[in-house]
Amino acid sequence: MTKAAIKQFLADQDFFSDFDNAVLDLLAEHASEISLDKDEVLFSNGDPARHFYLLKDGNIVIEVPAIEGPTLEVQSLTAGQVLGWSWLIPPYRWTFQARAEAPTRLVEFEGEVIRQHCEKDPRLGYAILKHFASLMSERLDAARRKMMDEWNPPGFA
Repeated sequence: MTKAAIKQFLADQDFFSDFDNAVLDLLAEHASEISLDKDEVLFSNGDPARHFYLLKDGNIVIEVPAIEGPTLEVQSLTAGQVLGWSWLIPPYRWTFQARAEAPTRLVEFEGEVIRQHCEKDPRLGYAILKHFASLMSERLDAARRKMMDEWNPPGFA
């Protein structure tokens, strides 16, 4: 996928649609397409977080590892959804696991490089942080709901 094609793909996605051309150029410059096979793990809890992702097609399941027993599947993501905020927040480590539920293609962004641009340009940093803060809220709410559904402790809603 060329940088121009990545830029156009980003512009067509809800998450990126209100970014101006300069931001889309920056993001596209530091992005590439990757593929995962079914059941391939993209990242694991505790790994260094250096990237974030936009799903082109396929499915990624976000999982929380358990101390004992199977992982808890928190959310399943599909085309057009963004994955990952840990590249933006210290200590830059993943707090979930992401695994492909099917063959999956993603756009992978160089989060460390983009974070450096954000630190040099506070306007850019604030715009990116607003978008990812919304994503964080959505994912944490999904995790809370899933945990309540699965564990169903008395007295919690």
